[in-house]
Amino acid sequence: MKKIVATLLLGSITLALAACGNESTSSTPQQLTPQNQVQVTESKGSVEIEHQARFQNSVFFGDSITEGLSFHDVLKEENVLAGAGKTAEFALQDMDELTKRDAEHIFIHLGSDDILWPADNPKAYSMKNYAKLIGTIKEKLPQAKVTLLSVTPVTAEAEELEPRYKNINDYNEGLKELAEKENIGFVDLSPIFLNDSDDLYDSDGIHFKPEFYTRMLDLLKDQVE
Repeated sequence: MKKIVATLLLGSITLALAACGNESTSSTPQQLTPQNQVQVTESKGSVEIEHQARFQNSVFFGDSITEGLSFHDVLKEENVLAGAGKTAEFALQDMDELTKRDAEHIFIHLGSDDILWPADNPKAYSMKNYAKLIGTIKEKLPQAKVTLLSVTPVTAEAEELEPRYKNINDYNEGLKELAEKENIGFVDLSPIFLNDSDDLYDSDGIHFKPEFYTRMLDLLKDQVE
């Protein structure tokens, strides 16, 4: 009888160990998923760190679209000087703060609000103030390399709601001419929108998701190297 009980007990232990082993094996794929997620997060973080290092001596100066760089944590706040409703005229009020940051590279991204300005000729009015802004930067920060960025396009739905956005291309031509006249840089951001551009926009069709800013910095990296 003792031998029978011992045999049954040994069999139960063996089955229990086998079950634990199967449970451990079957759970292995589930344990890999969080690890993969960590790797993806680390990969994404490394891209952000790379951009922050590359543009650490730069300031992006502009409106709410520019502000997305720091809002989405693509760049640090000290590398972004921007705000909702900023125009070339209003940006002149931020010159003291811009001067304090003493940047080597200044990327100006204004115009989305200038196009909507209630003037007889919004483009001419904006270019006049844009030229004044550039002149002030040259005076206060003569060592800085200044680059104008083209106004980003909006979706068809956003343009239908605000027809004045149809003037974006014409406005960008004015920016390009102004950059040539002032002997400063100009970068056309339109290549960013060649593929899958609809996925870059936020719900309003004007502002952008983080992916846009990553692509923009990739496009601009040659400007700081």
